[in-house]
Amino acid sequence: MSSAAVETPHARGLDMKLEIVVIPVSDVDRAKRFYGGLGWRLDADFASDDGYFRVIQFTPPASGCSVIFGKNVTPATPGSAQGLYLVVSDVEAARKELVDRGVAISDVFHDGGGAYAGPDQPYLFGRARVGGLDPERRSYRSFASFNDPDGNGWLFQEITHRLPGRVDTDVTTFTSSKELAAALRRAEAAHGEHEKRTGGQRDENWPDWYAEFLIREQAGLDLPL
Repeated sequence: MSSAAVETPHARGLDMKLEIVVIPVSDVDRAKRFYGGLGWRLDADFASDDGYFRVIQFTPPASGCSVIFGKNVTPATPGSAQGLYLVVSDVEAARKELVDRGVAISDVFHDGGGAYAGPDQPYLFGRARVGGLDPERRSYRSFASFNDPDGNGWLFQEITHRLPGRVDTDVTTFTSSKELAAALRRAEAAHGEHEKRTGGQRDENWPDWYAEFLIREQAGLDLPL
């Protein structure tokens, strides 16, 4: 997979924000218990007066996109939604949180390389799964997967450093204190290596270095040395 992003025009048009993903389920109340048990925010649960339809909406923590499911909201077969990605800054911590909540989830795995073959459920890279974190802890390459009671498939994907072109290089945002703290830890580790290269002396301008690291990492630019 090429790491180069396809260049797109920078002229801004009308905003188009992905807001909702519809999940097909067979038992609405069971699905409501499951997604509530993930710690997701319940936004709505309403039904028509005649009982023909019911709509439930949940939003994952810090997500700009929500999921809805219910009665007569989609003709899709329950369990047919697959490859639903939840981006996290620390896949091991995200997995542990679900384990602590009693949710069945796979071990952390990474891309095995080579052509896909075998019983593993395909994911973004279409390769066989190998246990454990990506050996180089590369962004986009470490995963954990779980299913809802109907078999709809979800994947945690660890992303700490975005590919160029994926984000607006003029804007730096963090969606939670945990995400910011994880970025600061990466900056601390990188800055430690920077101080070693510059003679082991304390860098009085470390706040400027940290700020440059955080901005460049999120924008997918070359990191400061």
